[in-house]
This record gives sequence, structure tokens and C-alpha cells, in this order.
Amino acid sequence: MLIVVSLFTVAPLIAVVVLALSPENAPTLPYAIPTELTLDNLIRILNVGEFTTWLTNSFLYSVISVVVILFTASMAAYALARKRFPGRNIILWSIVATLMVPMQATLIPMFIMVAGWGGVNTLWGLILPTLANAQAVFLIRQFVRDLPDELFDAARIDGAGEWRTFVSIVLPLIKPVLATLAIFVFLWHWNDLLWPLVVGQSDEARTLTVGLATLNTETVSTANIMSAALISFIPCLVIFLFLQRHIVASITSSGVKG
Repeated sequence: MLIVVSLFTVAPLIAVVVLALSPENAPTLPYAIPTELTLDNLIRILNVGEFTTWLTNSFLYSVISVVVILFTASMAAYALARKRFPGRNIILWSIVATLMVPMQATLIPMFIMVAGWGGVNTLWGLILPTLANAQAVFLIRQFVRDLPDELFDAARIDGAGEWRTFVSIVLPLIKPVLATLAIFVFLWHWNDLLWPLVVGQSDEARTLTVGLATLNTETVSTANIMSAALISFIPCLVIFLFLQRHIVASITSSGVKG
């Protein structure tokens, strides 16, 4: 049964690869199985319009967001999990409450703010509003809360300050959850369509997902569209393969206490 389900899961990806590598105007899926494969479609799509610019924008949008979100969320999670200060629970549940607000409800106010700051059609206007990630703060906080208290007591006895404790103890121990979140945050931003569509109104400011949507409205062959889809999939696969072992470590360590 699992083999059958996996075939249904992998079949669309195989179809994308075959269509992307099939010669243009040659019989291919679903009417025929191609007898030869070529890289011409991939080379051709890289020269279509602003495709390389879209690819670069998506890469910067995703990578910068991952780095900033993980760093700021881990600092906030450490404070909320290990520090005692007035209003801590109020701040925590206020952050969690934002998860119940759909992005569509804040889209127009967020666009008005970014437009007022001159951020439309800019990279910083695309990235800045997405850097506050409540889900990342909550998940890392749960992970930090379960770390042994003895580690922090030993750090205080050795005279380590808050920053040294955070960098030398907390960050190394939460690598599994950071790697897992890195994959999720990268995929969220790489595949994001709504916000980049609203804030990026010129070809030079579009991301890859928005650019692919515009290709569907133009007279571009199916092989070229599938080539673009294949190129957009490759970074996601690379990120997953690179961080896969940390996901396994996260699952393993989640059942170990102390």
C-alpha cells in the first residue's frame, strides 16, 4: 500500500522532469513517452525575460528571512523560556494569539505601511514584514524550556553572562529544531505568492513564484513552464537533503528527557 501511495506522490514530479527535458514540439506525456531528453528547455527558460532576476530575488528573500528569523526567534524563545520578568506570560500568549490571525486580514494594513515607507518594488519591503514569525518563537521556546536546568546553573557558576550562555549552550543544543524550522521557513518564503505579488509590482521586483504565474498568461510552451518549475524545485530539494540529518536528530531527541 505504501508503494502505491508513494507512486502517486512521486508521479507528478516525474512528469515535471520528463516534460522539462523533452524536446520542444516533440510528442511527450500524456500522449507519448519521449525517446530522447535534452537540456535545451532549461537553457532557454533561463534567458526568458527576467527569469534570473526572479530566481535571485526568491533566493535572497528566502535565505535572508531564514537567517534573521531563526536568530531573532531563538533569542526571544530563550528569554521567554528561561528568564523571569513581569508580563512574560502575557507576551508569550500575545505572540501565540497572532497565529490565529490569517495573513489576509493584515495584508492591506501591512501594504499601506510598506508603501508609506517607500518599500514597494524593493527587496527590503518584501523581506521586512515577514521577519516576525510567531510560530518559530513558540516552537523554539518549547525546545529551550525542556533543556536541563543543570546546564544553566553550571554556566552561572562559571560566570557566563546571558549572551555567552545563549551562544555557547543554547544555540548548539537547539540545532535540530533550528534545522527543522530552517526548512519550513525556507519553503514558506520560497513558495510564497500572495505577499510578493502585492509588493512586487514590476518585473525586476518579482519573485520566482510570481514570475511563474505570469508565464502561464503568456505564450510560453509547456516544456518551458515545466523547466521553470523544475528549476524552482531544485533549491528546496537541496535544502532538505542538506538538513535532513538534523530533522532525524530532532525527532530522536524529542523523546529524551534530561
